[in-house]
Amino acid sequence: MRIFIAGAGAVGTHLAKLLVQSEHEVVLMDEDEEKLEAVDANLDLLTIRGTMTSLEDLRRADVSRSDLFIAVPPYPDMSILAAILAKKLGANTTIARVNNSEYLTEENIEYFHQLGIDELIYPEKLGAAEAIESLKLRGVRQLFESSDGKVLLVVIKVRDNAPIINIPFSEIDPEKKKRYNIVAIYRDNETIIPHGNDQLQHGDIVYFVTTHENLLLLMRDAGKEQYEVQNVMIVGGSRIGQLIASKIEYDYNTKLIEIRRDKSNRLANRLENTLIINGDGRNMQLLKDEGISKMQAFIAVTDSPEVNILACQLAKKMGVPKTIAEVENLDYIPLAEEIGIGTLINKKLIAASYIYRYTLKSHVAYVKCLTSTNAEMIELIAQPGSKVTKSPIMKLSLPKDMNVGAIVRGDEVIIADGNTQIEQYDKVVIFVLQESIHKIEKLFS
Repeated sequence: MRIFIAGAGAVGTHLAKLLVQSEHEVVLMDEDEEKLEAVDANLDLLTIRGTMTSLEDLRRADVSRSDLFIAVPPYPDMSILAAILAKKLGANTTIARVNNSEYLTEENIEYFHQLGIDELIYPEKLGAAEAIESLKLRGVRQLFESSDGKVLLVVIKVRDNAPIINIPFSEIDPEKKKRYNIVAIYRDNETIIPHGNDQLQHGDIVYFVTTHENLLLLMRDAGKEQYEVQNVMIVGGSRIGQLIASKIEYDYNTKLIEIRRDKSNRLANRLENTLIINGDGRNMQLLKDEGISKMQAFIAVTDSPEVNILACQLAKKMGVPKTIAEVENLDYIPLAEEIGIGTLINKKLIAASYIYRYTLKSHVAYVKCLTSTNAEMIELIAQPGSKVTKSPIMKLSLPKDMNVGAIVRGDEVIIADGNTQIEQYDKVVIFVLQESIHKIEKLFS
């Protein structure tokens, strides 16, 4: 597939990395030569210096041969215009990044379709949805659903109190293995795809695949107690902060702290059931005065990752059990993990993951890029005659950097083990390192 990416910012470069690993022909265009040189030095792709809204530059870059055109600059008007022009010049499928939820109404989406844009991506909306989802289950860092909610990926940091810690996986109770599967471990800034002799250690971030009915058992085995979230404090009146508040303000007692007075006044008029406080979310006395000790969740989504990390640290020291930080600088993510920030939101990675789905074959039903790892959760449909249907999983000689988490067969969910036999048209939930995604597709074709 020939994929044209317009914009060499964080979303564009991360997406380019994913696509090059998957053996696509990638073209990356930007006006900034330094950005292109940095990418060109590390990735095997074609970089073109040019303006994405210039017909001459797009023609020179041969955009008409593009199977997929992705416009991801920071400016939505440029993104929209670039996608429209690319479509007119012959690009097959076009995607544009926007920053206005108004564009995503059913009526307006149809209008953009008529203009030639096949998909609109709003990273702030995707990031807000991920933060809100993490509030639903207490004691977990992240929670993702696939197969229409039948399968869950639950991300938990385990400690010494977890009953399944320091036990080789091969010795875990077989009955428990039928109810949840440990598909990956993040330890010391490294993603480990575990096998029989591996075991969990204190401080590991663990990726479990399970179902709704087995969640309580999983939480007990992971040493996590449930608590009810009633009070939520948000620091930062950014777009993502506003989106989160507007979605949760009738489900939780919600306070939002914004440092700018003019923005605080606008938010007070826009949010009906959220208490808006004008102040600095890093001010410990302000946090105490506003009842930080009574909060069950604290969300920091200012435009500064440093502020978000510091604010969450303060909240944790004051006893808030759940903290969520937006960290857009990828270099800060390992640091945030090390100091114990709970859930990390990176809009760029989320957006790149969402867009990446369009590059996969039709039998790939779902893909999720995970913020703290170099791995993906993918849901594939086993095609008739494909290699994975020939033998039980243990005899398939699958790559070592992948794990089969679960299988959905009709309404039945099967937590996979070595004896599980994949059948044609099964939906199979896989956890795999990014560099091996292209190998997995071939196994299911």
